[in-house]
Amino acid sequence: MSESYSQTTPLHTLNSLNRFSDRAEDYVKYRPSYPTAAIDIILESLNKNSQIFAADIGAGTGISSRILAGRGVNVIAIEPNAAMREAGEPHPLVDFRDGTAEFTKLSDQSVDLVTCFQSFHWFNPEPTLSEFHRILKPSGRLAIVWNNRDKKDAFTAEYSRIVREASNNHPGESRMQSVEPLLATPDFINIREYNFTYRQKLDLTGLIGRAKSVSYLPQELLADKKFLESFEELYQRFRDENNLVYLVYRTSVHLGEVIN
Repeated sequence: MSESYSQTTPLHTLNSLNRFSDRAEDYVKYRPSYPTAAIDIILESLNKNSQIFAADIGAGTGISSRILAGRGVNVIAIEPNAAMREAGEPHPLVDFRDGTAEFTKLSDQSVDLVTCFQSFHWFNPEPTLSEFHRILKPSGRLAIVWNNRDKKDAFTAEYSRIVREASNNHPGESRMQSVEPLLATPDFINIREYNFTYRQKLDLTGLIGRAKSVSYLPQELLADKKFLESFEELYQRFRDENNLVYLVYRTSVHLGEVIN
């Protein structure tokens, strides 16, 4: 059964490097993508006249890395978890490498863009931001992105309630303080936030798979018949005429520029 947590527990202290090892398959299949407008704002006016080189930190199975590569960006996907790296679909512009946010193993001033999609809350923030500052070129940009479930949507709110209660209120459900280190750091300036709406359509298999990809739900619970039935009941209540349900996200993008 799940442990009890304080909402102030730093997430980087909770086995952040290995916690996704047994979720890689579900992560590949059922994690949401990101809205086109969010990618547009990240790349806007960035190195217009030359090739963009990006480091996607905590890249997981490469969902965000492949999206960036689809825009012609050369991406170094930094991911410390071998199971996640190996589960990633190859792309000619994506180079998966072992490394951490605090120690990327990249050269000084080697990339135009650093991105953290759904990952920054798992990093030790002070050494991480210092490392990002080191590897970014003087004109470089940092983008921190989260898909936050929109609790104003009835289906999404009920899904979130089930996950929150099943996880014993794991602090990963809130991430409330995750962006604060970026706002306070002296390494980055011109911090701004953008928000976009994104809808992930799911059938029943996808809905259960999405829950199974959550790293802080214990495996024994994910095999529990009663727990799985709660998602089946939720699906039956909200499915549309196409037998689909929709998780609604508010995708937040925080951008910052490196101080030269």
